[in-house]
Amino acid sequence: MSEEIHDPLLALIKSQGLIDDLQYEEVLGELKRTGKPVAQILTDFGLLDLDTVLQVIADHLGASTVTIHERDLTPELLRVIPAKTARMYQCLPVGMAGSTVQVALADPLNVSRIDELGFVIKRDIQLVVADPGQVQKAIEKFYPQESESVADVLKELGDDQEIAREASELAVTDDAAMMAHMADQAPIVRFVNLVLFQAVQDRASDIHFEPFETEFKIRYRVDGALYEMAPPPKHLALPVVSRLKVMANLNISERRLPQDGRITYPLGNRTIDLRVSTLPTQFGESVVLRVLDRAAVSLELETLGFPKFLYDYTVETIQRPNGIFVVTGPTGCGKTTTLYSCLRRVNTIDSKLLTAEDPVEYDIDGIMQVAINESVGLTFSKALRSFLRQDPDIIMVGEMRDLETAQISIQASLTGHLVLSTLHTNDAPGAVTRLIDMGVEPFLISSTMVAVIGQRLVRTICKNCRTPFEPTEAQLALLNLSAHDLGDKSFYYGRGCSACNDTGYRGRKGIFELLIINDAIRLLINERAPTVVMRQKAVEQGMIPLREDGLRSIFDGDTTIEEVVKYT
Repeated sequence: MSEEIHDPLLALIKSQGLIDDLQYEEVLGELKRTGKPVAQILTDFGLLDLDTVLQVIADHLGASTVTIHERDLTPELLRVIPAKTARMYQCLPVGMAGSTVQVALADPLNVSRIDELGFVIKRDIQLVVADPGQVQKAIEKFYPQESESVADVLKELGDDQEIAREASELAVTDDAAMMAHMADQAPIVRFVNLVLFQAVQDRASDIHFEPFETEFKIRYRVDGALYEMAPPPKHLALPVVSRLKVMANLNISERRLPQDGRITYPLGNRTIDLRVSTLPTQFGESVVLRVLDRAAVSLELETLGFPKFLYDYTVETIQRPNGIFVVTGPTGCGKTTTLYSCLRRVNTIDSKLLTAEDPVEYDIDGIMQVAINESVGLTFSKALRSFLRQDPDIIMVGEMRDLETAQISIQASLTGHLVLSTLHTNDAPGAVTRLIDMGVEPFLISSTMVAVIGQRLVRTICKNCRTPFEPTEAQLALLNLSAHDLGDKSFYYGRGCSACNDTGYRGRKGIFELLIINDAIRLLINERAPTVVMRQKAVEQGMIPLREDGLRSIFDGDTTIEEVVKYT
C-alpha cells in the first residue's frame, strides 16, 4: 500500500458531491504523481472551474471571495503585515476596515493560525478567499526581501522595558494567568515564530533553549553539529519558554517537573511537527524541540544510501515470514528512519503491521502505530503482549530496552512474526553481546536473529564548495593508510560558502556495516564469544566494517577524513 494522501480541499469537494468516486481517485492519483495543487488538477481535468472551487471554500469557511488584481494593494496596506510574517504565514493583506484587516491565504483551508497572526500584527483578522496562485505571486512580488529578522525582533524586545519588568515579576511568582499573558505578547509570539521559522529554513533537527545564570542561549543542531544564534536577553527566558509550553499544551505553571508535548507548526503549505521536552534546571527550564519535517526526510529504502549488497540483502530479509532484524547505533544516527523505510517497503494490503514507539515520530498510513506511555503503564513489553493478540505479520519495536521486551520480541519471532527493532550499541556485533548481557539465552538469539545493521550518520561535503586536496601523512595515519595505498584516489573538503553557512558541509549520509547471522556466527553466539571475536569472524566472512564503508564515502567525494574518524 502506498502512503495515502489526505488533502483537505479534495476531501471538501468530495463531501459536497461535486466529484464522484472515480473522479476522486483520478485526482488523488494525479496529486500523488505530480504534487500539483488540487485546484489546478480539478481545472486541468475539466471537472470544476476555479471560481466554483473558490466559492466552495468560501461557503465552507463562511467567508467571501475576492480577486487579487482588482484590489488596491497600497504600500500602507502591505506594511500592516511585515514581510517575514507574510512569507511565514503565506498570507496577503487585501483590504482594511478600521482596525480589521482582510487577509487572503495561499492555502485557504489552513486557517489554524489566523488568531496567532492577529496577535502578531495586533489587529483583527477577516479571512477572505482568493486564487491561491494569485496570492502566492503577490507575496513574492510585494515581499521580495526579508524586512524582519530575528535580530530585529531581539532589538525590539531588548528595548521593551514593559516586557523586561513583567519578566522580572514572573521570575518570583507562579502566577499562571500572568505567564499566559506574557506568552501571548505580540513581540514574544513573533520572536518564537521567527526562531522556529529560521530553524526549519536552516534544516535544523533540534532547537535548544537553554537558560544559564547570566545568559539565555538558543542553539540549532544542523547536520549533527550545534550552532548558536545571537543570544536573546536573559529576561526573555521565562516568557519564551512559557510561549513554547502554551503552543505544546503543557502546564504553564509547572516548572518543577519535566514535561513532554508536541507542537503542530504550519509553515506555508506544509506542516512541521515539533516534539517538545522541558527539563527543570538550576536557572530555569531547558526546552528542546525535535523538528520532525516530513518534507525533509525521505522514507524510501532506495534513498538511504545503502551499498547495493546491503540494499539487496535488506529487501530480501524484510520479506521473510519470521525472525528478528536489528538496527543498531548511537542516538541520532537514523535508526528509526531506516526501520520506517523498511516498513514502507513491506506496507502492502495483505500484511498487518504494528509498531510500538516512544514517541511516534512520523504517521504512516496503513500501519497501526502505538505510542508508548510509561506514566500510565503502557510499556514496550505490555504493548508487545497485546500485539500478539492482534494477528500481526510484522512488528516494529522502537527499542529493546530490557529483558522482558527482548524476550517477548523473541517469542513473537518464534511464533511466526517478523520483528524489526533497534539497540544502542557501538557496532553490529555488539548487539548480540548486549542482548546476552540483558539476560537473553544465547540459543534463543542464534535461532531468531537474522541480521544486524550498524550505522552512523556523517556530514556530507557541500557540493557548492567541494575542493580536492592532498591529505597529509598524519591524516592518512588516522585511517591506517599510507601514500602508496591511495593510487589515483582523490580526497575532498568543503571550503565554506553561503550555501552551507561557511561550514563546508551540507546534509548527512549513512555509513553501514551488516552482520549476517550465519552458521559460524551462531556457533560463536552459543559459545558466548566476546564481541571482538565475533567481529573478527564476521570480517573473515565478508562483513565490511563501518570504517571501511566510511572510506568508500571518502573516495566517492561525499565526506571527509575527519567525519569518518569521528564516528567510527
